[in-house]
Amino acid sequence: MRIVKQKLTHSGLTMEDEESREEVPAAWSAEQANAWRAKNTTISLWRIVQLQAGFGALLVVLLGIIAESQTVAWSAAYGVVCVLVPAAMFAHGVREVVAEHNVGQGMLRFIVWELAKIALTIAMLCLAPTLVSNLNWLALLAGFVVTLKVYWVAVWLRPVQNKSILVN
Repeated sequence: MRIVKQKLTHSGLTMEDEESREEVPAAWSAEQANAWRAKNTTISLWRIVQLQAGFGALLVVLLGIIAESQTVAWSAAYGVVCVLVPAAMFAHGVREVVAEHNVGQGMLRFIVWELAKIALTIAMLCLAPTLVSNLNWLALLAGFVVTLKVYWVAVWLRPVQNKSILVN
């Protein structure tokens, strides 16, 4: 396939053919596209929130048992909640972005919900001393960081697909 460009010069239009050849990638068949989609699965944001809640609850129980203190457990639980509530709000807010046909509006929506998530997280952390009596900041930070890092665990635990699906 030969692509021909027209270039405007002083005297008018001239044709460039050999210099303007571009490689056009071969189109995938429906089978190849479906195989790629099957191999490269996405992770639901709600699944990540569920994993965060599970790991957060496990951490709260472990810290409560190890420290033998309800204050430590409540502080860690509040750290977990400081991640879960904004993450759930974000997941709810961007649920239509995937179906958005206008990429610009989809990106704007994503950015707005991400900024809202950050603002809510900061507000919740600032309110921690008034909402949790005898707050243990180290336990709160442990709950916050462990729950936040579950994103990486979710990527790691994502279902592994058969690597030989794609046909060359």
